[in-house]
Amino acid sequence: MDDLNVSYGNVRAVRGVSLAAAPGRVTLVLGPNGAGKTTTLRAVAGLHPPVGGRVVLDGADVTGRAAHVLVRRGLALVPEGRRIFGPLTVEENLRLGAYLAAKAEFEERRERVYTLFPVLAERRHGPGALLSGGEQQMLAFARALMSGPKVMLLDEPSMGLAPTMVDTVFDQVRAIADTGVAVVAVEQNADAALEIADEVAVLDRGEVVFCGSAADARSQGSVVRAFLGEAALAEPGRTAITPPDLG
Repeated sequence: MDDLNVSYGNVRAVRGVSLAAAPGRVTLVLGPNGAGKTTTLRAVAGLHPPVGGRVVLDGADVTGRAAHVLVRRGLALVPEGRRIFGPLTVEENLRLGAYLAAKAEFEERRERVYTLFPVLAERRHGPGALLSGGEQQMLAFARALMSGPKVMLLDEPSMGLAPTMVDTVFDQVRAIADTGVAVVAVEQNADAALEIADEVAVLDRGEVVFCGSAADARSQGSVVRAFLGEAALAEPGRTAITPPDLG
């Protein structure tokens, strides 16, 4: 993304956002509610046209291209709330994710995702609606992987999950990146997500206020302020986070 700008009517929701995602890396996008995180993903995925800037995928300018065109080019979005097809079986959900694939490609990708998510192999003939929240998130990941993406956009992958499942889901995000996919993840659970991220961008009011490594994001108090707000640094009943002296 280069100087991306997105509007809703007269409201500029995203202002000059520039980010990069590399194969095998997790780029984490943090920020408060209303910061423009989901809008940024939607613009990149072809679901909302930007009013300025560029989106470049694998060296080609794909700004404003329709979502189905971007899927063919190797970009997949896992939306907030998972949005699997509950009445369909796990395998039928995977078939829908692989609608562009030839039979041999489908079978190869299916076995790959079953290896990555063994619980889905066990539940392959059961309806998606009967999976737990964490298992449904795995199915949403797997369905996206069935399109053979080079880049995956993940919108709030830990939302609504039991605390015991959050680390499992983030471990799987890391595993997806380790297969060579470039991952961009929007997330509210900063502490857990930072453990598996490589790069971090913090958005506030539609603008990038921090961009750097995950290690820098963990160590710099300015990032905590931008994400949680000043009041969250020393709330009653919690340990205060003392930012470093940046001179």
